[in-house]
Parts: sequence; structure tokens; C-alpha cells
Amino acid sequence: MRMTLYELTDDYMRLLDMMGDPELDPEVLKDTMEGIEGALEDKADGYAKVIKTVEGEKAAIKAEMDRLKARLTALDNSETRLKENLQQSMMMTGKVKFKTNLFSFGIQKNAPSVVLDIVDMEDIPEKFLRFRDPEVDKTKIKEAIKAGEDLTGIAHLEQTESLRIR
Repeated sequence: MRMTLYELTDDYMRLLDMMGDPELDPEVLKDTMEGIEGALEDKADGYAKVIKTVEGEKAAIKAEMDRLKARLTALDNSETRLKENLQQSMMMTGKVKFKTNLFSFGIQKNAPSVVLDIVDMEDIPEKFLRFRDPEVDKTKIKEAIKAGEDLTGIAHLEQTESLRIR
């Protein structure tokens, strides 16, 4: 039995709603998709619609995250400037500790922090250096293999396939 376009659309909309549930078992999602009747082309169109909608939602979320990150940075900078201005005014007037009806204000010494007088890292004794764990540079490995270098037992190139929707 072939389903109507509206029935397919309703099914795909329900599928899209299901995809928003982070606790949903991926098998349930797959079974639901397979249970939607229709020709492969119809299903492919349905999949593509859902994929494009998800991609759009991801882009919107990323844009909002970027906007919020920029807003957070602006607020951090404003907070820092306000604190610096207040501290400078307090120090200039000599009022380094006082209370108001709402807040208590005071300038206190921070814990000492290290300021390096040496610019060149090579002049710092090794016991004061931290070394990161090495990381594999897969780009260099790929270039070496493509250039004919034998890396048998170390790495190999593997060709995979993926779906493109245009």
C-alpha cells in the first residue's frame, strides 16, 4: 500500500520530533524510519528533508552560541573595566575599605603570582618545564603514505564512503 504525501510528511515530522529526544535509542529511530512506507525515492526525499532540517537547526544553534559567546566576552570586559575604574577611584581617594547599605568594599592583596623575567624558554631550567604528551600528526602520516613511504604496521589509508545530498 502506497502512502499519500501528507501521510509521509506527518510520519517524517514525527520522526523529526523523535530526533530531538537525546534519550531515544538509535535503533528505535531506525526502525521508525524503515516502517514508513513508500518508494525508495520518497524515503530518500524524506530523509533529506529531515537531514536538511537538522543541519539548519545545528547552524542556528551554532550561530546563537557564537552570539552568546561574543555577548559573554563583552560582559566580561565590561565587568573588568568597571572593577578597575572603581578600584582606581578608591585608591586615588584613599578609601580602600568601606561599607554601604548594600555592599562592602575593600581592596586586598592577591596571592603572589610568578612573573617570568626570562624571555627565552631555553634559559629556564628543565625542572621548571612541563612537557605535553606527544600527539599523532595524521596529516603528516597521510602525506608520507601518499609519497610512497612504507608505514606498514604503523598506519594505512582507508577509503570510506558517505552520502552527499545536494
